[in-house]
This record gives sequence, structure tokens and C-alpha cells, in this order.
Amino acid sequence: MKREQMKKRFLRNTLLAVAGSVLFTSCDKYLSKDPDNRATLETPVKVSQLLGTAYPQANYVPFIETSSDNVGDIGFGDAGSADLNTSNADAFFFRDTRSINEDTPEFYWFACYKAIAACNQALETISKATNQNDYLAQRGEALVARAYAHFMLVNIYSKFYDPATAASDIGIPYVTEPEKNFIKQYTRGTVAAVYDMIEKDLLDGIGYIDDKSYSVPKYHFNRAAANAFAARFYLYKRDYAKVIQYAAQAVPGNNFLPNLRPWNTEYAAMGLNDIAPRYAKATENANLLLAETRSYWFRTNIGARYAMTPAKRDTLLRTAPVANGQWAFPTGYYVDNHFVVPKIDEYFVLVSVNAEIGDGYVMVPLFTVEEVLFNLAEAYAYSGQPANAIALLNTYLSTRLQGYSAANILTEAKINSYWGTSDIQTGLINTILAYKRTEFVHEGLRWFDILRYKLTVTHTTQGGETYVLGPDDPRRLFQIPATAKQSGVEQNPR
Repeated sequence: MKREQMKKRFLRNTLLAVAGSVLFTSCDKYLSKDPDNRATLETPVKVSQLLGTAYPQANYVPFIETSSDNVGDIGFGDAGSADLNTSNADAFFFRDTRSINEDTPEFYWFACYKAIAACNQALETISKATNQNDYLAQRGEALVARAYAHFMLVNIYSKFYDPATAASDIGIPYVTEPEKNFIKQYTRGTVAAVYDMIEKDLLDGIGYIDDKSYSVPKYHFNRAAANAFAARFYLYKRDYAKVIQYAAQAVPGNNFLPNLRPWNTEYAAMGLNDIAPRYAKATENANLLLAETRSYWFRTNIGARYAMTPAKRDTLLRTAPVANGQWAFPTGYYVDNHFVVPKIDEYFVLVSVNAEIGDGYVMVPLFTVEEVLFNLAEAYAYSGQPANAIALLNTYLSTRLQGYSAANILTEAKINSYWGTSDIQTGLINTILAYKRTEFVHEGLRWFDILRYKLTVTHTTQGGETYVLGPDDPRRLFQIPATAKQSGVEQNPR
């Protein structure tokens, strides 16, 4: 896509994003009020309105995706902004990011705690209400949303959960009450303690989630999304029986096939510019929870130097391992050898009616049916149920391969042969990780698999320099903002 076409696209999206600008303006006005005025949250409807801000309105994908093994050095290019270019390079070279603006670790950190503050204000209001039974749905959403924001924080800024070390690994502050002091002091606790509190909030809240309380359920923790979150949480905690339990509630009856994205059918018949707007819509069956984020991820993805190179495209998006079929994922060619799967659509929101400047927004799928399928397959693999895992992977491939046929069907023998192992569990995990890497390109989930399995990431520049991120490298933890020191939160060692 030429730069002139990009400009036209941004102008088109400006018109589509007017509703989003109203949402963000109202949220910002609410949160800028004096704390004493928050006592006016006297109805469930008003608490629900506050909980519209209980989701991080920042995008974690750009910095974790660029730190993963899904990107390379294109050799030239920029994102049209020195700030975007700096944050892109810092992530690629495993450096502490110098920028504090959109799409950076610092921006995401504060967005998470802003979302947590909304949850805590809602919960305090509910606790003081005389008719607390009228607020059960709001309480459930606040607890699950609070758990989610802390879950993302601990997995990005602390060592990844390991049952052998979690009780001593340093976590992040778990905030459970509104901040009423000018600068309150916090402690980081341990990863194990944070996970315990996440689990408590999640289990306390999930039973109260009520889809009927939402006008658009997929913009909130609806029941399917909350159970998908629980499945991911227990996968990371390695409690596979509970992964199976909650995945079954996220997608009842394991009814995956009609809810997976139709990449080799409907999407295949669409133009590239038509897929991206549909990809993150609430009407797409595969999406369970969506978040509107201030982000320039679309621009970074198509213009920054460190992105999907032609070599990465060939590795990830050509032939499916084991199945020996061609992936149906299309890639758009943009400027400077950038290749992009059409998933990201940017909405440009003007700062005012008469302004010529504004902010970029990207809708991010936080939980999807595809992820539930992979999490369930992994749990089956670790629970001695390989046949069930293979059946799920075959369902997945039936929607992802060009000209899918019986020749592409996975079997235990094929899996073991391809990976050179006699252990089907090992073969299945390798297959699942490979498919997930392709499925969630541009979406960041590969980073968490790198952390979970302690995979090494090697970035090589066009000049032949190599930068290695090993299994125990402290740079696998993104840096906590320096300004958090004012609240007693120490940065991560380097």
C-alpha cells in the first residue's frame, strides 16, 4: 500500500471513529474530576459507565511482538515519527524503551493501573451501597477486570510464573483500594502472591458476570471472555484440569468449528483492505473480548525498520508444519519490504472538530476462540489425552489451509515423525507452539510462549550483528517506569 493510500485510509477511518472519540472524552472527563465527586456513583448504571474504563486503553502488542522472534531487520524504513522509530528499535535490541508514549511499556503500565483504579472505585462504591444485590453484575466485572490488568502487569514486568521460584520472584503491586493519598507507597510482593490475588479476584467475580448487563458484551468481560481468561490463567499456572474446565465454559460443547475465523473460505474471498476492519469487530464470532487502545501499531507494522521481513513471512506463513499444506493467511505488501497479515485497522480520532491533528486507535482482540482452542489442546497434551488434542488441531487446520483435504489431517504418527520423537506429548507441544506462532502473528501471544518455555530469541541486523535474549536474561522483564519509584516501586535490575 502506497503512503498516499495510507493517508486516504486514515481519513476514511477518521469518520468511522467519531463514536470512539466521544467514549474517550467522557472517560477522561470523568477520571479528571475531584475524588470527592465520585460519591455521585449512586446507581448500577453509573457504576457500569465507570467500568467502561476498567480495561487498559493501551496496546501491549507493539513492544512484545517486536521483542519476539517474529520480526527481523528490514534494513531501512521508519514509522513516520522519530518517537515510534525509537520505541521500535529499543524493543528489537532488548533495550529499556526511551519513549513514554503510545505503544511503549511505560504507557501500558500506567494504563493498567488507571484501569485498576476504575475497578477499585467501582468496588468501593458497591461496598457502600445499601442495595448491593443490585450491583452483582458490576461487582463481577470489576473483580475480573482488576484480575486481568494485574495478570498482564505481572506477566510483562516480572519473571514469568514458575512454581519452583514464584514464591521468591518479585512481582508487581496488587492494588485493591482507591488511591486517596497524593503519593501512596506500594510494595511489589512476589509473583506467587500476585497470582494468588489474581485467582481470588477471578474466582470471586466470574460467577457474577451477566452478559445481559452489557449493551455490547464483547467490549466487557462477558461470560465467554471471563472463562477464556480463566483458561489462560490456569494454563500459565500449569493447572491443566482447570484449563479444560474453563475452556469448556468459554466454548460450550467444544463447538469451535463455526466460531473460528474463516481464513480459507470467507476471508479468502475478501480483499486485503476488507479483512482488517472485520478482524476486530464485535460481530466476528471468534472475538470474545475487544479493547479500544490508543495505538499506532498499524503504522509501526507497515513502516518501522524492525518488523516482519520477507524471510520471516516465508518461515511463518508458507507451509504448515506436520500438515504439509499451505497456510491461507494472506499478506499485504507495503513500503520497504514490509509484509503484514491484514489484522490491524487504525482509527484516527481528531482532537477537536476543527483540528487537523489527533490520535490513532487500534481495536485489540484480548481473548479469542482460537486461543481457547490452543490452550485446551495444550492442556489435553499434558493430561494424557493426545487424541483430543489432535482432534482440536485438525479442526483448526480445516479453517486455515488452502485446499484442505484428507492429506493434511494430523495423526500421532505424522506428528512424531515430523519432530523426530517417539513422545507424542513433545510432538504435540511443538506443533501447538508452531501453529500458535503463525496464528497470532502481530498479536503478541508469541512472547508469552517464549517466556513460558524459556525460548531463546536471536535478532540479527542487516549488518550481521546478533543480539541474543537467553532463557534467564533479565531483559525478558520489561522495565518498570522510573517515576514509579516515587511510590516505592523499584525498577527491574539489568
